[in-house]
Amino acid sequence: MEGNIITYSKNEKMKCSKKIKVRVKNLDRTFELEQYTHLTDVLSLVEKELGFRPINATINNVTSPLDETLHESCEVNFMGMEHDSAGRTYFRTLFMILSKALSELFPTRKLIAEHSVSRGYYATVTEMESFTKENINQLKEKALQIIQEDLPITREVVPTEEVIKRAKLKGLQPIVDLLETTGSLYTTIHKIGDYADVCNETLMTHTGAVYLFDLIPFLDGILIRVPDKNDPSHLAPMVLQQKMQYVIKEQDRLLAMLGLSWVGSVNKAILSGKVKEMIQVSEALQEKQIAGIASRIALRYQEGVRLVLISGPSSSGKTTFTNRLKTQLLTNFIRPYMISLDDYFIEREYTPLDEEGNYDFESLYALDLDLFSEDMERLMRGETVAIPTYNFVTGKREYIEGKELTLQDGDILMLEGIHALNPELLPNVDPRNLYKVYVSALTALGIDEHNPISTTSHRLLRRIIRDHSFRGYTARDTIEAWHRVRRGEDRWVFPYQEYSDDMFNSSMVYEMAVIRPIAEPLLLDVPEGVPEYTEARRLLKLLRYNRIIPSSEIPRASLLREFVGGSVFYS
Repeated sequence: MEGNIITYSKNEKMKCSKKIKVRVKNLDRTFELEQYTHLTDVLSLVEKELGFRPINATINNVTSPLDETLHESCEVNFMGMEHDSAGRTYFRTLFMILSKALSELFPTRKLIAEHSVSRGYYATVTEMESFTKENINQLKEKALQIIQEDLPITREVVPTEEVIKRAKLKGLQPIVDLLETTGSLYTTIHKIGDYADVCNETLMTHTGAVYLFDLIPFLDGILIRVPDKNDPSHLAPMVLQQKMQYVIKEQDRLLAMLGLSWVGSVNKAILSGKVKEMIQVSEALQEKQIAGIASRIALRYQEGVRLVLISGPSSSGKTTFTNRLKTQLLTNFIRPYMISLDDYFIEREYTPLDEEGNYDFESLYALDLDLFSEDMERLMRGETVAIPTYNFVTGKREYIEGKELTLQDGDILMLEGIHALNPELLPNVDPRNLYKVYVSALTALGIDEHNPISTTSHRLLRRIIRDHSFRGYTARDTIEAWHRVRRGEDRWVFPYQEYSDDMFNSSMVYEMAVIRPIAEPLLLDVPEGVPEYTEARRLLKLLRYNRIIPSSEIPRASLLREFVGGSVFYS
């Protein structure tokens, strides 16, 4: 041992003269090893000290499988299930095992990855109506057998034309459409024995690395349960999300009817000149849904509803949705008045702190709950109330002359914010006076039948371009802050989504094609030497599956304008 560098010799059979230095970031230790050492050899040196089960790793901030070869000196960071990257690797490996199992049991059927739901992943099988509970159990047992056999998962780079030929023979049209429209000369495929698949994520190195899962019947499909990221030794607890599932299935039905369920089919529509039709149908559907919500609020207004509460996670499009809902309420002869939760912040010095010691403005307890509840109750009794204005410079509330509000006949209050559905916000208000709407970007579009697009990726891309356009943030800034945003959502938003009276899905089938030319240069600016490069690289890969639609094609009232700019609702 010399200084803080520990020297190890690889198997002499390698006969490599060159040494490389490998820093394991998890332990802040550096090893001197032979060039072309495998990552598994590094793992064998530190596994006992890590204290968790590694799923994948980053090498110089590039996500890599655990059997990657190290060609030069580098920094390695091993990733356990608490990391989103590892969770994606775990699920995609499990899904490939399940797909292989299904192909052996039922050769004419295909397994389709739909989306994440209920702390797991929703999947269907072709001809699902005849796929019984016993068949699901058979699939699980076959997958367990493949896992117990601990088969290697290999990868090879193949000419894309060859992959397209194989996919056509197997009837995998979504993969054919994708590869025919992305322009790549070569494609990486993964194999378990003679079963091959095209995977969007890094996979584990052998089937035996999958250590925990379950399959259960779920609504009209299958729920694939995976380890809990906070407690990887147990399955993630199920959370019923039937309303959300219904909303996603509605979009799925529309996309299937239009023949636009996969990125490749959207690309083909773009290339064949169907952009305007695709945009018009997407926008018309959203306007129809918003009009429907307004009509239902109008009916409930007759029964006493006086406050519309609108919540949803970051970058779900709440603000534009709220503006468009206001317009639709007016067509129902109801006058909406907006209330901002921001005006009810407590004085800054009393704001709770987060785990990192910063002011936690996303905490429910950063609000003066007593004052807010009292003001809303008084308004709904018909009293005149002075509405405060929060001064973000001084960190104090102020009252401005003339900013009073009295609800008249035909008036309704609207409140938009992450805490709007939290029952602690208005504990003394009769629920019959409230109408709750949850907004999110629930993505039904998939890359192909085996590679879904996560709602989280969708929202992060929206936030990156909005933060840059309206706040001057870099993509690195937004990615670095994203874990704090999601931590707040997990605590303050998601637990209350099923309490809503209505759900609105703000995602549109064409939006990745619009986001790509705006987000791509921002992501390319993220330096390779920073941790945020890992996520930037993943998002770039996702975007590059999509052909481009210029933002000039988007209507000015579109919800997407909240992110790309040029909205009719904002100056």
